[in-house]
Amino acid sequence: MNPNSHIKTLGQLKASGYASRSVKEEMRENLVRALREKKNLFGEIKGYEETVIPQLQTAILSRHNIILLGLRGQAKTKIARLMTNLLDEYMPIVAFSEANDDPLNPLTRYAKDVIDEKGDETPISWVHRSERYTEKLATPDVSVSDLIGDLDPIKAASLKLTYADERVIHFGLIPRSHRSIFVINELPDLQARIQVALFNILQEGDIQIRGFKLRLPLDIQFVFTANPEDYTNRGSIVTPLKDRIDSQILTHYPKSPEVSKLITSQEAKLTPFQKECIKMPELLKDLLENVSFEARASEYIDQKSGVSARLTISALENLYSTAERRLLINGENSTSGRISDLFGTIPSITGKVELVYEGELEGISNVAYFLVGKTVRKAFEKIYPSPEKIKKSKKDNPYKKITDWFSDGNYIDLVQNMSNAEYEKSLESIPGLKETVLHYQPGLSKEDLNLQMELLLHGLAETSQISKQKLDEGIQFKDLMSTMFNLGPEPDADETDFGFGRN
Repeated sequence: MNPNSHIKTLGQLKASGYASRSVKEEMRENLVRALREKKNLFGEIKGYEETVIPQLQTAILSRHNIILLGLRGQAKTKIARLMTNLLDEYMPIVAFSEANDDPLNPLTRYAKDVIDEKGDETPISWVHRSERYTEKLATPDVSVSDLIGDLDPIKAASLKLTYADERVIHFGLIPRSHRSIFVINELPDLQARIQVALFNILQEGDIQIRGFKLRLPLDIQFVFTANPEDYTNRGSIVTPLKDRIDSQILTHYPKSPEVSKLITSQEAKLTPFQKECIKMPELLKDLLENVSFEARASEYIDQKSGVSARLTISALENLYSTAERRLLINGENSTSGRISDLFGTIPSITGKVELVYEGELEGISNVAYFLVGKTVRKAFEKIYPSPEKIKKSKKDNPYKKITDWFSDGNYIDLVQNMSNAEYEKSLESIPGLKETVLHYQPGLSKEDLNLQMELLLHGLAETSQISKQKLDEGIQFKDLMSTMFNLGPEPDADETDFGFGRN
């Protein structure tokens, strides 16, 4: 609630001792107070505590216009939106002003005329800080009229004014953001001639509209965002404009899976039903995060384009939904996440990466399956002995009983919609699988035991000890040699092994 809501006129505002200050000074003073009181106004931003946030705070203390430069999905827009926390909760304006006119320092002709006419009885209204934020996505069709303004013939006709009267001007987004934060996302997409129109606004405060040269000392905190790849693909930031942006801050992706998991957990939108009825093991969440790290290092993916943090956020939502769909189909009350559920996240991966030529040859779906498989293999080799190292060391093979069972012509289908009981029964039907897991992971709960048994199967497949193939409804595990010679018992199995390139 606004503590100053009782102040409704210019005279009351003056009597309260209110003093005008620029938006940049306002943000600076509030940041100074927050730093002294150890308040973290950017707590929602994870992984930038020692890099981006200190630079951002320095720029605000310096009262700079700012550009956030980084690849897709690096929280640039989120940072800009959180900057509203540095504004006063409420700000007084001349009532009905279209440009947030300061009652003590009016900007527009309308506000000046009202104050001249009514003096201390000029009505005052209060604007919440959430309304002092304007965001514009730069697109090639953005015009000077959109940003700065134009002549309004309807206003001229209704007020019976000539076009020589500045009251016929209809202000654009920037003048209407007076005393506020104004954000232009993807700045390089703005046409060069439109960028030129920003020169004087940033430096001198002049604006020109259809022959009018108005001296409007606009008070705006400008924040721009840009992707470095945009400089070559779609456009560039003209040099004089870049020179007028005081601080350039480089963003980055999370530097560790642990930080990435915090971001994913914070941003993923899960329903109460999903949270209550689906147990999602931490191992699966870790695997998801590592998929994005594998993607950012993959030779198949265009690293200049980046791999957005939105990949893992969407993937976690799909992971829960895959398990939820199975739960609903089987009429069960609860379920636990499975390794095979990771393949339900493939649509979250395919739409969020750009492939290089080699990746295009493989196909986006195969690349996504490969990334998941590579991540699973690394998780497997952290817990269980690597079959390759066992072979070189000439030690007893702990997986022999399992692989021998497959060599005898046996196979197992892990169907996506298997009930909990069917899933457990299928895994326990493989001789030696449960015993091997408990040897290396004693004391596991029932759900974790099933998960580790499936991880062991996937790990053996990824290390070429057995075969793993796609089915329309799930995954089939069988002997590697039978696959190589096309002797599999299931004719509907996809004989293309999706672990390509894993060695």
